[in-house]
Amino acid sequence: MSLPTDFGPDSGGRMKGICIIKPIIYGNIARYFGKKREEDGHTHQWTVYVKPYNNEDMSGYVKKVHFKLHESYANQNRIVVKPPYEISETGWGEFEIVIKIHFHDPNERPVTMYHILKLFPSGGTQDIELEQGKGLVSEGYDEIVFQDPTQLMHHLLTSTKQLSLGTWEHNTNFEEKKKNTLKSIIEAKQKIKSEIASNKNKLKLAKETIQQFKDEIAKCQESQGSI
Repeated sequence: MSLPTDFGPDSGGRMKGICIIKPIIYGNIARYFGKKREEDGHTHQWTVYVKPYNNEDMSGYVKKVHFKLHESYANQNRIVVKPPYEISETGWGEFEIVIKIHFHDPNERPVTMYHILKLFPSGGTQDIELEQGKGLVSEGYDEIVFQDPTQLMHHLLTSTKQLSLGTWEHNTNFEEKKKNTLKSIIEAKQKIKSEIASNKNKLKLAKETIQQFKDEIAKCQESQGSI
């Protein structure tokens, strides 16, 4: 990829006060063979990936994506330099995959993420059965935040092209998930607010009851002193 030549070695300096956010999706798809493979005991084919949340070509600002697999794989470190940023393998077990995203501007630090490879349904909300019923998707949403980017990085981030001219979709409906999450948060806040009000009323009643007991005790003490 050719980069603009009108930026100096320091990438033009930092652009203070500017913040650019790039939402991404990362995770894996796994498909069960239907039985254990005799030659190596593998049960699944899987693909781990990083892709843009919006329809844009990440190669405009991403130099490479480094996937680090379990040490049992012959080639533990896999490098992908162009979209799609994904690798496919076979296996039988779940493990943590380290994903490191490097950028064209060397002044920008790489971003590291961690994903637990999922092969088997666990009943969690992160796992989604594919429509065909023969696969499992485990993916999440995240955002790469570029605070005070260099002039070069700002140019790369703001001049991306569409990755596809067709409809851009994800396995997970993150907009619906966001809506449900916000609804749950609002309901939780209302519940907490109601519980706080209830506890305040109970505390008020307890204080009033204590004061009544104190008044009764004081009266008893006064009546005993007057005898």
